[in-house]
Amino acid sequence: MENPSRRYAVTLPGPVCGHGPPAVIVVHATGLLGPGGRPVWESVDGGFRVEITGEVATVLAAPAGAPQHPCLHAVPLP
Repeated sequence: MENPSRRYAVTLPGPVCGHGPPAVIVVHATGLLGPGGRPVWESVDGGFRVEITGEVATVLAAPAGAPQHPCLHAVPLP
């Protein structure tokens, strides 16, 4: 089942024990399926890739130094 949204905002929490704000990365559909059989979404530079189910983004690839959270919050964008 294809998701009607073509873009999502994925929120990465701020640093652990830090006071920095969370980061938001916009991802778009790639047309590929991930290991979970769901569509793969990626950032413009391709360095951040996720599978999205409902409002949960499962991280497939993240840039070096990015927070290592396996599941993140995803919100569809208009």
